[in-house]
Amino acid sequence: MVFHKLVKNSAYYSRFQTKYKRRRQGKTDYYARKRLITQAKNKYNAPKYRLVVRFTNRDIILQIVTSEISGDKVFCSAYSHELRAYGIEHGLTNWAAAYATGLLIARRVLKKLGLDEDFAGVEEADGEYTLTEAAETDGEERRPFKAFLDVGLARTSTGARVFGAMKGASDGGILVPHSENRFPGFDMESKELDAETLKKYIFGGHVAEYMETLADDDEERFKGQFGKYTEDDVDADGLEDLYAEAHKAIREDPFKKAESDAPKKTKEEWKKESLKYRTKKLTHAERAERVQERIAKLRAAEE
Repeated sequence: MVFHKLVKNSAYYSRFQTKYKRRRQGKTDYYARKRLITQAKNKYNAPKYRLVVRFTNRDIILQIVTSEISGDKVFCSAYSHELRAYGIEHGLTNWAAAYATGLLIARRVLKKLGLDEDFAGVEEADGEYTLTEAAETDGEERRPFKAFLDVGLARTSTGARVFGAMKGASDGGILVPHSENRFPGFDMESKELDAETLKKYIFGGHVAEYMETLADDDEERFKGQFGKYTEDDVDADGLEDLYAEAHKAIREDPFKKAESDAPKKTKEEWKKESLKYRTKKLTHAERAERVQERIAKLRAAEE
């Protein structure tokens, strides 16, 4: 049998494209995904969890996800718009909100698993680098819930918000393996983390500084950017207390719902809602009558 070398030319790739659809669409980094979901064979089908962090223009989405043959399964989720229930109404996509959302999902997961009392995490955020360690329960060592950070296609530059969410989850009592060299306040030369700088970001200190600067330099721009803050009597000096109270409330009840959260509409209610804006299709006779009416109006206007 003659050996035939397969040469893949442009005609081949125009018909048979890159193997994975989401890779063609530029949505999934499969090089990273493969390493995040591959589980050791000697762990006998034990789930390997990921802390999935995604940012939209108006929201932060955090999920604890495990991968199965049938697809990804979401074990628990938290969104930054849920922070309204804890008193945070504004800046729901900034660094401090990312930290609070990370703290929220950590407390939810541990509450769901009944581990919230064994793993309290860092109860008062101090900006220090810490990893959740095993706890002693009834004379036995209990390992913490472990999840690996999944940043998707986000840039992992120093000080990025994804690390705010990770820090919140870590302080909340989940073991997220990480180092300190991507947090704001880390000095590349001395290889040390300035805990005070990180603490400032956790409590929105960088936002408070920017508010004060804008208020002094450009009042018009300040009104455009922080007008909603001033309407709700939130000033630069009160931001730290606001976030501290929210962290405390999250720990007390991680499943709290905002009072403004209305019950979801049923399918029938949504159908009625859509019918309000749907134009009715006219019959041939109705269209002809409509044309005659327009002609009559135009003639009347000419006369």
